[in-house]
Amino acid sequence: MQVKICGITNLEDALTAVAAGADYLGFIFYPPSKRAVSVADAQGIAAHLRRLPDCPRLVGVFVDATAVEMAHVLDHVNLDLAQLSGDEVPSLVGDPASPLYGRAYKALRPTSFAEAEADAEWFMAPEGVRPSLLIDSYHPTLRGGSGLTGDWALSARLARQVSGLMLAGGLTPENVAAAVRQIRPFAVDVASGVEAAPGRQDPARVAAFIRNAKKASANHG
Repeated sequence: MQVKICGITNLEDALTAVAAGADYLGFIFYPPSKRAVSVADAQGIAAHLRRLPDCPRLVGVFVDATAVEMAHVLDHVNLDLAQLSGDEVPSLVGDPASPLYGRAYKALRPTSFAEAEADAEWFMAPEGVRPSLLIDSYHPTLRGGSGLTGDWALSARLARQVSGLMLAGGLTPENVAAAVRQIRPFAVDVASGVEAAPGRQDPARVAAFIRNAKKASANHG
């Protein structure tokens, strides 16, 4: 079971997540977000993390940026992956000519299983990219981080069809074990569920979230 701690805005929180066993760290490059980080700050955090022997995979979270803009940030900050959380087109992920090809995945916020299934077919990341997709709770205005719990039955159906699915949406230390057992995703993603305040992690909740997710996965076999 892989775990992504998203909404990292400072080095202290990043190091807390690494020490707790996070596999992915997410940096949000979307100024309207309460968890947004500047490119310069993210670059400083990433440079420190890259010197660690156990550096997680580093993810830039974007909303409707251009492929060129996202690729520039990935290269400048030294990030591994781009998470596309807006209304991006499938070619950004799946076209070999895209500057993001092989290093991007799409975040979906479906309102029905039919929509999720269709979007998954369109937006599946190239083979070997993990996560291949992220499924988040639908919200009419927010691009993630809403704290709303997703439709677990829908997510479980999709996880049976999609290898490499990352689950997000209203996850907390208290419910992540149940979500892992029901849905069996490749990974889980959390932001608001482990925060003391927007953009500031609660170390105890981060540690509990990661511990509970990985224990539930190991016990479920």
